[in-house]
Amino acid sequence: MTAESASPGSRGASPKGIARRQEILDRAIEVFAQRGSDRTSLRAIASEVGVTHAALRHYFGSLEELLVEVYRASQRHDAETLPPETTPAEMMRYSAERNREIPGLVQLYSTLVAAALEDDRPVARAFVSARFESLREGLAARVRENQAAGRMRDDVDPDEVAALVIAASDGLQSQWLLDPDLDHARILGLLDRLLSARKDPS
Repeated sequence: MTAESASPGSRGASPKGIARRQEILDRAIEVFAQRGSDRTSLRAIASEVGVTHAALRHYFGSLEELLVEVYRASQRHDAETLPPETTPAEMMRYSAERNREIPGLVQLYSTLVAAALEDDRPVARAFVSARFESLREGLAARVRENQAAGRMRDDVDPDEVAALVIAASDGLQSQWLLDPDLDHARILGLLDRLLSARKDPS
């Protein structure tokens, strides 16, 4: 799903309308980076972005859709390809480090995950579920590559490792929101050591 197709207000939009939507989204990203996603509303965001409430609803439909698009757009800016020897834990550590470079982004992600657990938040649930599925597939593939190369122990299931790494990384990010001194990278490094291939003592 592209940014342009994600919102009802953007379907069939003209090139000018699509450009205007992207302009609003870019400004919204700046707002969320500065203030996070708590205690906010579409009306308040519209005021800070510099558009009318009606215009924001036209392009994004709801606060939930806007939150999803802000996070998705922020992730698209981080499309660097990591080398094949990168472990799943290293991949999540890199992603977490990039997220923390943008104040408010980790909080925004946590807000989306919490919203996805509620029955009346279908947009957040669809986005988070699809993200978890995609992450698990990508990380499991990376586990298999590392196992085949002898870098990671081969007595663990790749799909289960992928789910475990995501759970560890997301949980650590939540703890980091409450305790910024938490060393996320070092702790994920411990997980890497536990999953690394055993060395032959001889």
